[in-house]
Amino acid sequence: MNEVNFFTPDVVAITPDAVSKVKNLQADEANPNLKLRVYVTGGGCSGFQYGFSFEESSQEDDTLICSEGITVLVDSLSYQYLEGSTLDYEQSLMGSRFLIKNPNAQTTCGCGLSFSI
Repeated sequence: MNEVNFFTPDVVAITPDAVSKVKNLQADEANPNLKLRVYVTGGGCSGFQYGFSFEESSQEDDTLICSEGITVLVDSLSYQYLEGSTLDYEQSLMGSRFLIKNPNAQTTCGCGLSFSI
């Protein structure tokens, strides 16, 4: 008899750099319960823009993505725009920031915070 295995991928993959930064921010705030919320809103130069915030609790319609001891929250509206994306954290001469690499985006602006589908 064949056994069927189901695999449900995370809506957003999280890089080790992003995990490390969230852990560092949790330590700086002395609050291991902080969760990173990743969301999409209308606006920006390309139509939609990414947003990031820290919260202690999740909402009823949130998808929780747990990775290496951190939790990322994605609300039900943002889910459709972020599915298949990767959350990263980069540091460069221009500064440091969380970054979304979104294969669904048709165009993005120069700063990488705005996109269109």
